[in-house]
Amino acid sequence: MPLKRYGVLRAAVIDRRIETTDTPHYQIHLRAAGVDYRAAVNVRSQQSPPDLLYLGLDRFQHPVTDKLRDLPDGFNELESRSGGTALDYIRGNLFQREQMRPVPTAAPGPENDLGDFLDHYVQRALGDPGARAYVFGEAWGPEQNKPDKIFGFAPGNGVHDVHMNQGNAGQFAGDNGVHQDGALLLHFPAADDWVAVFLAFQSQVFHTDDITGHPLSTVPHPGPGPGPSEPDHLIRIVAALVNPVGPAPEPETVTLLNASPAEIDLTGWSLVSPTTQPVSRQPLEGRLGAGAIVQVHLTPPAALGNRGGTLTLLDADGLKVDGVAWTADQGRREGWTVVF
Repeated sequence: MPLKRYGVLRAAVIDRRIETTDTPHYQIHLRAAGVDYRAAVNVRSQQSPPDLLYLGLDRFQHPVTDKLRDLPDGFNELESRSGGTALDYIRGNLFQREQMRPVPTAAPGPENDLGDFLDHYVQRALGDPGARAYVFGEAWGPEQNKPDKIFGFAPGNGVHDVHMNQGNAGQFAGDNGVHQDGALLLHFPAADDWVAVFLAFQSQVFHTDDITGHPLSTVPHPGPGPGPSEPDHLIRIVAALVNPVGPAPEPETVTLLNASPAEIDLTGWSLVSPTTQPVSRQPLEGRLGAGAIVQVHLTPPAALGNRGGTLTLLDADGLKVDGVAWTADQGRREGWTVVF
């Protein structure tokens, strides 16, 4: 079944420690409204290959950050649905999966393993009293009459599963679900700067069922380029005119680029924007030559949201090929094309 208590903890960073047991974690001590929490962040997989996929993004921009600003300190349970605050690595267009890279749990020298990379960001938050961590995952506790095993505060209380929580097979398939992925976001208000850290296991699959989160293919996809059971086309959403000049309905456009060396038939493909209500879907057709671009003119009811949103390109089999997101600040700039 999906995670039982999925949500996001908003809290200040108090301390951190790298736990070197048989199941190592990067441990973060946090405090919110006088309550102590521990975030247990996996840095090694129990399944082979053991190294996790990692992506750290400075100056992270995504419409989810606008929703996070209004949350109170403490653990906020979230509904696992599209259009809310819950995270989904596949459907939320938080990043391009090709950006993730396997990183060793520990390696000699500075800034070259997962513990170092996490520490780079968390130490920055530790030294900033105004900074807030947003830890997405599953809550545990409070564990009455039981102190925390790492930092000793009582009662024990915290968040784990701070990683992708879908696309699992085997013993962890029961954790699968959509709109329930874990991550670590850090906000530094003085500069209004957001940092995002995303983690996944190399054994996980990046094409999953829209209801269950179970794998649609059997081959994980940890690296750049198509995997053995992934789409072999590389069409990218490179730009969108989200807010044209003039009153609604406006002539919105989306620009696609065929980055592959072969012509691609777009028949049966579609552009989907689940952040609009009702969900926006623009069917595609025609052929797009190698290296060519096409400007797609959206026709109602297909539309893009001026208050931030996401847009996903699906192939004829309904598999995600590309996805982008824009913020409310980008969407309100009338007449400006958003370049991804």
